[in-house]
Amino acid sequence: MCLLWVLVSLLGLVSQTWSHQMSWEHWNGNLRNRANELDKPRSQPHIVFILVDDQGFRDVGYHGSEIKTPTLDRLAAEGVKLENYYVQPLCSPSRSQLMTGRYQIHTGLQHSIIRATQPNCLPLENVTLPQKLKQVGYTTHMVGKWHLGFYKRGCMPTQRGFDTFFGSLLGSGDYYSHYKCEGPGMCGYDLYEGEEAAWEQDRGLYSTLMFTQKAVNILANHDPRRPLFLYLAYQAVHSPLQVPARYLERYKSIPNLHRRKYAAMVSCLDEAIYNLTVALKRYGYYDNTVLVYSSDNGGQPLAGGSNWPLRGSKASYWEGGIRAVGFVHSPLLMNKGTRCRALIHITDWFPTLVTLGEGTLDEDLNLDGYDVWEAISEGRQSARQDILHNIDPIYVKAKNGSWKAGYGLWNTAIRAALRVGHWKLLTGVPGYSDWVPPQTFSNQLLTNRWHNERVRWDRGKSIWLFNITADPYERVDLSQRYPHIVKKMLMRLAQYNRTAVPVRYPAKDLRSNPQYNGGVWGPWYKEEKEDEDDERENNLLTNQLAKRRRKKKAKKSKLKRKAEE
Repeated sequence: MCLLWVLVSLLGLVSQTWSHQMSWEHWNGNLRNRANELDKPRSQPHIVFILVDDQGFRDVGYHGSEIKTPTLDRLAAEGVKLENYYVQPLCSPSRSQLMTGRYQIHTGLQHSIIRATQPNCLPLENVTLPQKLKQVGYTTHMVGKWHLGFYKRGCMPTQRGFDTFFGSLLGSGDYYSHYKCEGPGMCGYDLYEGEEAAWEQDRGLYSTLMFTQKAVNILANHDPRRPLFLYLAYQAVHSPLQVPARYLERYKSIPNLHRRKYAAMVSCLDEAIYNLTVALKRYGYYDNTVLVYSSDNGGQPLAGGSNWPLRGSKASYWEGGIRAVGFVHSPLLMNKGTRCRALIHITDWFPTLVTLGEGTLDEDLNLDGYDVWEAISEGRQSARQDILHNIDPIYVKAKNGSWKAGYGLWNTAIRAALRVGHWKLLTGVPGYSDWVPPQTFSNQLLTNRWHNERVRWDRGKSIWLFNITADPYERVDLSQRYPHIVKKMLMRLAQYNRTAVPVRYPAKDLRSNPQYNGGVWGPWYKEEKEDEDDERENNLLTNQLAKRRRKKKAKKSKLKRKAEE
């Protein structure tokens, strides 16, 4: 009997040991499988979005420029050139639409730009591109120019979806010192690492080179098996016209000083992008990367830019202000080495890149953009048939604009622009309207250079219609010839306008002055909770001080009584 009991016990022990061994192996196997899953490269592509500032339509080699851009020419030639691609005429509007996929009328940023002294920023209720990509596992980095507001901490890039931020908050500044003045006595430092001034990282380096070094450093320190979103928003080639001397050498033949400096800045930018693409290959990203290149608006001829042969300039709704240099370069493209003539707008990057990154597009995002990847990669038709360039109800400067001129459908004093198919309609004062030829071989005053291309504004016009496909240079106004098309487009404008939210354009806030913030441009507006915390701390301090005073007073009274006794 005793022997039987021993045998049963031994069997139980062996069984228990075997069971533990099996569960250990099962757990260990799960761990190995999980590790293998982590080691496996994801199908999500790395996304590198390069946004440059104020590069004119002509200011790239493949558009016939005298400026040498071998890197941009090669990347575009091996990728897909976007030859019917539109942005907004100014910095903040383009950036807001890139980040949200929504028109300005739907974010309240219809008027002008976000100024450094305004308590204004990209409204916090809008979901941003990096936030959507983070939801599906992307690491998100921003390097360069933000220009979407910073008056409170919640507006900062690291609060809007970016894991890291290195760059400037304002619209422009000195390329070396990173200082910016917004008026007399309103000057400050504007270079940030995260949410703090980057004094320690600042070596007085030219910003194009500095931002590229930072981007390369991010690539060097990130695991290429994990999806990466890198938003590289260069300050170049926005004024002030500053550039290292070595880049000026190759443009000695250009007598116009502004054009010469501008050309040198573009060449420096081209070289920087070469260094970035080398890093993408060196660190193992390139084969699974989608690189998008875009200008944020048209060039400024008075600062050396050229949009020739397009009409107008930066800040205008003529083609020269809104039709941009753009291309996509990627080994993942189906039809490489092609031109895409499908209608594409900067709002389209949000849905396109989120879908590429295997994210979801919820209905409550209320997007104005379309997923255009198949149009770009495979040459299919774009889902986009129209673009609302903008409706700015504050900019009402057309003296002869009226409801009557708009057939009772629209007040043509309002600055607005709409594209539908081949047709483009403009109302109000669209902005600077000249055709500015290249100034490479001229050092004359600009007004003398193209006086025969100037347009006089005494005609009393407040409405224009162009067939952009047939007349991309906007030389033949068809508004009188096709009033029925004008009416249809005015009705479309009115329809869009019914969906607009109120304009956000607050007055200057004197608390924004960097002298109140340690000489740095940065958040100055406190949240309610911060105000409450401050008030609580102040009350606590006041109570403590009052207590001390009472104790001191009581002690003095006690000593006084003792002395009297």
